[in-house]
Amino acid sequence: MLFNYKRRSTVNVNVGGIAMGGEWPVRVQSMTNTATDDIQASAAQCQRIAYAGADYVRLTAQGVKQAHSIGEISQLLRAQGCDIPLIADIHFNPQAALAAAKVCEGVRINPGNFVDPARTFKQLEYTQEEYDAELKRVREALLPFIAVCREHHTAVRLGVNHGSLSDRIMSRYGNTAAGMVESVMEFLRVFVEENFMDVVISMKASNVVVMVEAVRRLVDAMDREDMHFPLHLGVTEAGFGEDGRVKSAVGIGALMAQGLGDTIRVSLSEEPELEVPVARKLVDYIMQREGQPDIVGEYAEGYDTLCPMRRETVAVNDRIGGTRQPIVIASYRPDELNDSAILPDFYYSANGLIDGMHQFLVPLDCWHGERNAYPLLTLGEWDRCPAAAMRFLQLPATTPVQRLEFLRGRTDTVLVITPVGKDIPGEQQALVHALDRAGIYCPVILRNTYTDSSNEWLQVKAGADMGAVLLNGRADGVWLEAPNIHSSVEVVRYAFAILQAARLRISKTEFISCPGCGRTMFDLQTTVQRVQQATAHLTHLKIGVMGCIVNGPGEMADADYGYVGAAAGRISLYKGKQCVEMNIPEDDAIDRLVALIKENGDWRE
Repeated sequence: MLFNYKRRSTVNVNVGGIAMGGEWPVRVQSMTNTATDDIQASAAQCQRIAYAGADYVRLTAQGVKQAHSIGEISQLLRAQGCDIPLIADIHFNPQAALAAAKVCEGVRINPGNFVDPARTFKQLEYTQEEYDAELKRVREALLPFIAVCREHHTAVRLGVNHGSLSDRIMSRYGNTAAGMVESVMEFLRVFVEENFMDVVISMKASNVVVMVEAVRRLVDAMDREDMHFPLHLGVTEAGFGEDGRVKSAVGIGALMAQGLGDTIRVSLSEEPELEVPVARKLVDYIMQREGQPDIVGEYAEGYDTLCPMRRETVAVNDRIGGTRQPIVIASYRPDELNDSAILPDFYYSANGLIDGMHQFLVPLDCWHGERNAYPLLTLGEWDRCPAAAMRFLQLPATTPVQRLEFLRGRTDTVLVITPVGKDIPGEQQALVHALDRAGIYCPVILRNTYTDSSNEWLQVKAGADMGAVLLNGRADGVWLEAPNIHSSVEVVRYAFAILQAARLRISKTEFISCPGCGRTMFDLQTTVQRVQQATAHLTHLKIGVMGCIVNGPGEMADADYGYVGAAAGRISLYKGKQCVEMNIPEDDAIDRLVALIKENGDWRE
């Protein structure tokens, strides 16, 4: 069934005795941010990650020395009774990958820099013969690595990052999701030809829309070549605090909703053990959809499953739908939110009490034709509703579309869809597709209510549910309710964060910050907070904070400004993907970043 949750079938991959894919549970992992050569600190952090509930731990290995250090960390952990599999993370250094494959349960290599040199964003020209020669070079470089992995029963992750595609790939495909797919497929074809199947694949980007499209296109490409490898899901450089949690839930949750994902990592600019409970919550929540009643439905004609566009709707009262940005409705009084920098577009007043300064939804029986209030009604109340400039019709997601045919051609009605069962995005999307198939183009608002008292649970659930529908272009607004969350301001903020993660409405500065690892050149968590404090009012900008140059410049191509670790105590600043100041003393870097933004006319008081 198109709208029911069903795990994608994959081959099994064994990683140090903990298998993934196939019928195995979705695995959770994290990555250390200690220096890998600090054996004691890294082993202690691995233990904390394991005790938090992770199935795997990844450690960076910049060179052969660090690869050997992971072997020592492994020995220390095993002596202490901790047998969590260790995965080495390799960039730019095939020799480090060979060394790591002999001592680790898994090795991650990046197709963007395993064979090709570091990208310089230069446009390269190849004849087909020259390009074929490059592919032969890729194959020759991979064969020794595959042989060592086969000998030592070491699993491989082919990890593509949007920020580290090679110049060769970008010259032919651009810095696109399609380029990410071809980057990994070149490598994957070699593994298949060599009959090495212990391979997991990841397609990561800080831009959630790009990440989701890349994974979908990868699955489509693999299906066409009869490949069925497990997927590692994650939004790289997701950020800090609630933004990182919401952004990860939106991206990972949208893919898991369609049955994709065999292991996940929630990448936060925080201590790595704090990532694990968030990932566990996300997995546990999505798994509740297994075995739910069938959701009957078909896609609307012309729906693109790989890169969905926002559905075409009428613009109601020149406020909602059409090409207007999605709206936010809140079930709170304006005075409850007066300390918030971000205010909703509409308030819901259950008792009909309104003021003249804000826009309200009220129950039909409380509506008296006020110019700034609009009736919220049920199907049973439709015939009692007098003419209104705009009306909101609330529908359970399981409403048969045959009961809604009277809406065809209406330009005054906004639909508010509420879930019924546990597969919330499946139900809501099925109804919206049915509306399109019936020729009903009213805008749709998602009204989701969660009874959790935990902010983190709310961020995960609402992000995963609403994010899936929004990323598929099926909604024109969100109405998030959480009566057991103490702060109404936070609930509204999460609603806006979900829209921003889906790149549908920008309401605050977007910070793209990596989670940190052994390559990080500064205290990442403190620095991220300092950069946020200095620039958080610049709601029109995207600012990247990267611990090192591995993914920094590439991910910064999606940011307006970047703050990147260049060496110990030294920072480089970027405008777009161009480095404009190098090796600034760390103590001066934030002031210089502010000055750079001002020099380019992007500063606002």
